[in-house]
Amino acid sequence: MRYTPAILIGRGVRVLARWRKPGGGSAVPGLVVNTIAPGFLAHALNGFPQGLVIVSGSSGKSTTTKMLVAALRAHGLTVFTNSSTANIRQGLTSALLERASVTGRVAGDIAVLEMDEGHGAAIAPTLTPRVVALTNVMVDQIDRFHDSDMVAGLLRKIALRSTGVVVINADDAYLADLGGELDSEATGVTVERYGVTSDVLAANPRGLGYTRTAAERLPAGDGLLVTEVSGRSARFALEGVSYPVALPARGTHYAVDAATAVATARAALGSRFDAAVAIEAVGTIPPVFGRGEIVTVNGHEIEFVLVQNPASFQLNVDSLEPSTEQILIAIGSDVRDPSYFWPVDTSSLGHVLIASGSKAHDIALQLVYDDVTVDRIEPDVGVALDAFLALPKPAHGMKTIIFSADGMRRTRAHLGLATNAEEPV
Repeated sequence: MRYTPAILIGRGVRVLARWRKPGGGSAVPGLVVNTIAPGFLAHALNGFPQGLVIVSGSSGKSTTTKMLVAALRAHGLTVFTNSSTANIRQGLTSALLERASVTGRVAGDIAVLEMDEGHGAAIAPTLTPRVVALTNVMVDQIDRFHDSDMVAGLLRKIALRSTGVVVINADDAYLADLGGELDSEATGVTVERYGVTSDVLAANPRGLGYTRTAAERLPAGDGLLVTEVSGRSARFALEGVSYPVALPARGTHYAVDAATAVATARAALGSRFDAAVAIEAVGTIPPVFGRGEIVTVNGHEIEFVLVQNPASFQLNVDSLEPSTEQILIAIGSDVRDPSYFWPVDTSSLGHVLIASGSKAHDIALQLVYDDVTVDRIEPDVGVALDAFLALPKPAHGMKTIIFSADGMRRTRAHLGLATNAEEPV
């Protein structure tokens, strides 16, 4: 009962925060509870009968987590997860408050949590995850993570807390080295691997950042491989069987997310794992909050494309339908140094109607250097959106908005859409 006062206070703060700012303030209760009861988070996360699964890495965490939860639920498990994609310490605590009893226990068979690399590494010493899944190491959030070596070090801290299995992307050189380290040391941890074939890499030469593929590193028949990607469909090879896979959005990066989810479900379920059940479940999830999501506003279908680092920007640009003729790009204050995105080749966009956000002039300059025609620069996202939606429906493709996280929040708020991804857990 030692956490009861903190839980009750946190719930009161949650009510006040939502009253003051509907749809927002979701991390505030967690911040309060972590301050007055710093042991609550670990107490709750380590208390699930079938353990804790952590998903971390530079990119793909949110989509992978949602796919993994679907796969585990399809096998009959009751899963607790941070559905709001709140992946930092206070956000995780807030998510737990939604379901915790007054004693601090959360109902469910297993917990599956997306964790930010930095916050995950900070709380890792208090956790005993049964499975840790690592997606990749990329140049990401350079104001927080100064280089890829730093990110790899943070993920290593999380991986070393696993009591059972570490699932790694064998195409990522940093993670491949970590897997080798875990294999060679007497850690008691099993390493399971997944990745893409050389054919998939050859068809996607930009953005993935791989120089060798899992197919070249792994023994024949070992691990899960993405063998083919075409639009919103893919094929996986696992234990000599080829499976068709439906994806929530276009692109090889979504196929890799799906592979992470299936490989992690396999690690978590052990002998109960049914590949066909897991893959079918993965194919049923909708796009995750801004990541290939399609919404309808005033009769217009709009595709939202979230870009969070150079790799995701490149992969998403390359995955757009070639006939897309109405594009708005909104890059906001979260991109503190606009040169961060200059490694991205945006030339395939050809024509952008409006560049918007607080970094509108910076992204417009990059586009022009890549020989992309930019019709208008409008830093005010609301004004830009009104002008964009006032245009007639495109003759080819659908209206497409490419945005950073800040641009996404401002876009959704202006359009009257939810500004967080909370849903029942």
